[in-house]
Amino acid sequence: MQITTMGVILREHDRDDDRVLTILTEDCGVITAYARGAKKLRGRLLSGTELLCCSRFVLFKYRDRYQVDSAETERNFFGLRTDVEKLALAAYLAQLCSQLAPAEEPAGEFLRLTLNALHLLETDKRPPVLIKAVFELRLLSMAGYMPDLVACRHCGQYTAETMYFLPLSGSLLCGDCLPEVRLPDNTVRLRISPGVLTAMRHIIYSEPEKVFNFTLPLEELKYLGDLCEYYTIVQLDRRLDSLDFYKSFSSFSVDTPTL
Repeated sequence: MQITTMGVILREHDRDDDRVLTILTEDCGVITAYARGAKKLRGRLLSGTELLCCSRFVLFKYRDRYQVDSAETERNFFGLRTDVEKLALAAYLAQLCSQLAPAEEPAGEFLRLTLNALHLLETDKRPPVLIKAVFELRLLSMAGYMPDLVACRHCGQYTAETMYFLPLSGSLLCGDCLPEVRLPDNTVRLRISPGVLTAMRHIIYSEPEKVFNFTLPLEELKYLGDLCEYYTIVQLDRRLDSLDFYKSFSSFSVDTPTL
């Protein structure tokens, strides 16, 4: 069966003159595809199968295996390859996407989010910490890990002078209810400012084309980055190696939130 679809390369592994690709596709989600001869200097698949490249693919599927027949480059995000910090962050976003995007089913919204993040990162239109935080929280929400940020889970209050976020359950408690609710021992609760809570609500509830469209003061933006990163680690129950690699290069790294 032949399939034509748009996709972005999340991972590529060289095997002699060939490449084994992990591709986030619009129509088939995350797939593994074999690109024969893609490493040859004059090969017709060379440019369209590079890491982070967005291409229009013609794929041949036989049973559960894919082979790349052609890859027409739509955008190569070359600017990311000239900046080690940007490339490291892009690699983290790609690995996170490969973990959370669906396999063998349409994933147009996942592809759109990924391409928008890579575009904003390459063109410096948003700070890296904002791009990373938005991508983490929105991707988790799309993949079934959406936190409930509508209101305090105990009293239903939408706004309060003090609000706390519980990363394990992905829920909110207001300052008045926190002492009244019995929580398991060692439950992490993070105090969250109105500005950061508003930003998180925007990230998970806004229209796709508006998800990156907000601003925060620097300190609150840093805390948003801390919180979204921590929530990602808690929900995945592990820390991706590409995250540590990015933070070793980042000039604007974030730390685990102060509990």
